[in-house]
Amino acid sequence: MAQLRTLQKSFNAGEMSPEMFGRIDDAKYQIGAAKMRNFIPKPQGPCENRAGFAFVREVKDSTKATRLIPFTYSTTQTMVIEVGAGYFRFHTAGATLESSPGTAYEITNPYAEADLFDLHYVQSADVLTIVHPNYAPRELRRNSALSWTLSTISFASSIAAPGAPTVTQAGATAVKYTYYYVVTAVDADGVSESSASGNVGSNLFETGCTVTIAWGAVAGASRYNVYKQQGGLYGYIGQTTGLSIVDDNIAPDLGKTPPTYESVFGATGEYPGAVSYFEQRRAFAGTINKPQNIWMTKSGTESNMSYSLPIKDDDRIAFRVAAREANTIRHIVPLTQLLLLTGAAEWRVTSVNSDAITPSTISVRPQSYVGSSNVQPAIINNTLIYGAARGGHVRELAYNWQANGFITGDLSLRASHLFDTYDIKDMTYTKAPYPIVWFVSTSGKLLGLTYVPEQQIGAWHHHDTDGTFESCAVVAEGNEDRLYVVVRRTINGVSKRYVERMASRQFVDQADAFFVDCGLTYNSTPATTISGLSHLEGKTVSILADGAVHPRRVVTSGSITLDNAASTVHIGLPIEADLQTLPMAFQIDNAFGQGRTKNVNAAWLRVYRSSGIFVGPALDRLTEAKQRTTESYGSPPALKSDEIQVVIPPNWGNDGQIFVRQSDPLPLTIVSLTLEVEVGG
Repeated sequence: MAQLRTLQKSFNAGEMSPEMFGRIDDAKYQIGAAKMRNFIPKPQGPCENRAGFAFVREVKDSTKATRLIPFTYSTTQTMVIEVGAGYFRFHTAGATLESSPGTAYEITNPYAEADLFDLHYVQSADVLTIVHPNYAPRELRRNSALSWTLSTISFASSIAAPGAPTVTQAGATAVKYTYYYVVTAVDADGVSESSASGNVGSNLFETGCTVTIAWGAVAGASRYNVYKQQGGLYGYIGQTTGLSIVDDNIAPDLGKTPPTYESVFGATGEYPGAVSYFEQRRAFAGTINKPQNIWMTKSGTESNMSYSLPIKDDDRIAFRVAAREANTIRHIVPLTQLLLLTGAAEWRVTSVNSDAITPSTISVRPQSYVGSSNVQPAIINNTLIYGAARGGHVRELAYNWQANGFITGDLSLRASHLFDTYDIKDMTYTKAPYPIVWFVSTSGKLLGLTYVPEQQIGAWHHHDTDGTFESCAVVAEGNEDRLYVVVRRTINGVSKRYVERMASRQFVDQADAFFVDCGLTYNSTPATTISGLSHLEGKTVSILADGAVHPRRVVTSGSITLDNAASTVHIGLPIEADLQTLPMAFQIDNAFGQGRTKNVNAAWLRVYRSSGIFVGPALDRLTEAKQRTTESYGSPPALKSDEIQVVIPPNWGNDGQIFVRQSDPLPLTIVSLTLEVEVGG
């Protein structure tokens, strides 16, 4: 019988599927885990139990699904928009914008509950563009913190066209030709459509013959352009700030013709389902009638869909992607090049001459044939993360210089048990303090991917709560990105949907550690009765009172009573965080110890600022790591940053796995894990 010790120095391979338990040759096997439930692997190697979610507000109508969308006005002003059936609400810094005390500020929208998670959006400055194939594209505009408007986008000219000009001639002795003229009005935002034509018979080739073109004023116009017909086209002959111009046989410039405005997105079946920005153009795609068409506005404009004849480089772009299958364009993604994701393929849109995309230089090339789901993708640095069209997996798409194009890979292979038979409903991305892509699964769990592609780190972890996660969004608040979620919970026998916000894990005082879900914080003079907990009525809650774990209580009449008065109290639903090690593999023989029974005698956990540690061979056989040393009676044990030994009850088996659990509302960060193992023959 051999006795040896193993060291796990990192956990940043994350949770691995049981289907991977035989892959001891995989480099990630030695730094992975069999389970990371409510634990987050950090890029540096440690793993830590996640912070809790603080209660923000119940959604307007808990009987209907609700979605969250991020909105960033500036580095100091961010919002999470609660998108419900028929309304928008706004949350920031863990609170709800209110039009009056107790009354949430909201505006109406036309969206039905069934369509909320198929809304696609893109933000530019203080405007959020929202599209869906069943609705005309709209702009949600922030005028001030408590003034928002939702309006249908107009793709017509920003200024009205002049009326048909009055055309008169002078000096002609004989009428040999008929001259046709149109006029356009110009304002700061662009050029109007051309007026109806006016004409006159004359002969401008005669000496002294002229034609005068006059028109009525247009509100808002700063000047007017005049065009004369030649060869079937109207060419530019002059501009004026007045209301008339004289043609003394000016040759028209047929390289500058009046703009033509096409009717786009004007009826059911013609509304786009995808939107983005690229090279100073707003792009739309994926209508029901033309699923593979894409439209891009005139360069430097938001909604000008005009073009001229002949076509100019800054004119609007409209084209159809010729593909083997008629699959709807679901996403427009701006990386270094423009990407189009359909249900069956990924396409790259470039210029044929490496300059900016123009109507005459656009080129579309397929990159892969995987296909995307309808969940809005996330962009991390210069990499795209998206849901696969089928199978529920998550993929990455990035440029590869060797392939001279974009290649895609499956990020879910090592943790397929979290994805198989499920689908991704929503996703978002936090940059700080850790780069994590968050996903809401149809399993009701919140999935996380600690993702640092340049370091080849892609670590999965899953999170659950007393309820099911339904939506997620991230906005920057202070020096951190904060995760907001919608969670459906059963409270006192009634289904409720709550907006909740993940707390910060960056705290100084132990009393400020927030590790409860759907929680609230009392921070005032010492008290024994804590009220305001009606959102948790009937629930058994965890309590951290002045840094000490308090026995759990049941919320009754919206309050609880503490054993002793406390001034800083965190109250919320308990969180169980479980870490399970992978089956042991060590080079004791040619089979790497497989086929031998094993027993873990003891574990040494190197921890950082941690407390409330339980270790054991099974979840029903856990041993607490005793931490109290010199702390005075009545004060909580101090957080430890040390190596802690835990003797484990004997449990002979084939795998030699152990569990580490944190069920108290306290932090636990595991830096490394050493196990003393006995191996049978």
